Amino acid sequence: MNKLNKNTKILLFCALAVVVNVVFGDFVSMLKIPLLFMDTIGTIFIAACYGMGYGVLTGVATNLLMGFTASPSAIPFALVNVVVAVVVALISKAGKKGFSLPKAILAGLLLAILCPMVGAPIRIFLFGGLTGSGTDLVIMALKQSGQELFTSVYLGAVSGNLVDKLLSCVLVSLLLQRQAMKRSLSLA
Repeated sequence: MNKLNKNTKILLFCALAVVVNVVFGDFVSMLKIPLLFMDTIGTIFIAACYGMGYGVLTGVATNLLMGFTASPSAIPFALVNVVVAVVVALISKAGKKGFSLPKAILAGLLLAILCPMVGAPIRIFLFGGLTGSGTDLVIMALKQSGQELFTSVYLGAVSGNLVDKLLSCVLVSLLLQRQAMKRSLSLA
């Protein structure tokens, strides 16, 4: 397969992953499922399969699309999606076996800590810490217990990201282990 066709195929997968991020994210948001977002699963998939550059492209495109279709406040959170792509790509590339289950668990745990480091300041600046998501309950409880605003928002976001990023990474890993998926993603 020539390089143009290979890049076209990867970009098509990136576009599909953006749609998956937006649709899954909107669906989970509409259902108000606490501690779950599912809006980075496509970014995780692309970063694990095709690397950091395509993962970052997918993540940024997701937040730009959400910014134009839902709320402009989604755009700054593209930085969180960049963190997702970088971490998953680096972990997936390390050693052998691609995005294995142990690597997915490690990635999910790291993302649960790192994503809130980026997202909490954005959340505080744009929304005063509360966004209407399921993690708001945790944030309010922490704030009521006497915690500072940043600590409350960060720890609340960690609780949500622990569930969301761990589940998203594990689902992508399990999906990639399927033989049919490996064949369809092959670019050779």
